[in-house]
Amino acid sequence: MRKRLLIVLAALVAAFLLIQLVPYRVTNPPVGAEPKWDSPRTRQLAVAACFDCHSNQTHTTWWEDVAPLSWWITNHVRDGRAALNFSEWGSSQGEGAGDAAETVSNGSMPPNYYTWLGMHGPASLTAAERKELATGLQKTLGGSGGSGGG
Repeated sequence: MRKRLLIVLAALVAAFLLIQLVPYRVTNPPVGAEPKWDSPRTRQLAVAACFDCHSNQTHTTWWEDVAPLSWWITNHVRDGRAALNFSEWGSSQGEGAGDAAETVSNGSMPPNYYTWLGMHGPASLTAAERKELATGLQKTLGGSGGSGGG
């Protein structure tokens, strides 16, 4: 029984080590263009709360680069960039640009799991910062798909 347990454990460790070789991690393409921000403060709040999933300037921690968690993170960032990408402004932004202020206001962005336990501390917005970011995003992106604003 003990030998079987050791074999299973060794197989699990070997499988874990082998999946680290799968090259599926977040990459950061070059930054194209950002929107015309209404203020430096709006950009600062957006960088803190939004850029890790909605830009080509994603920062991951070491443990987010460990498979299989890295696979989930990579898919999440890919989906976030598809909805709204602050680094590729001027190309198709999907529905995310028009909804950005609302999702920040109602608390669905940034998602709770992203700020859980303070692992991404700067993304944890106070109520005042959340309101400030939502207002700034509304001014910057507008409510009709984010044509940039002034």
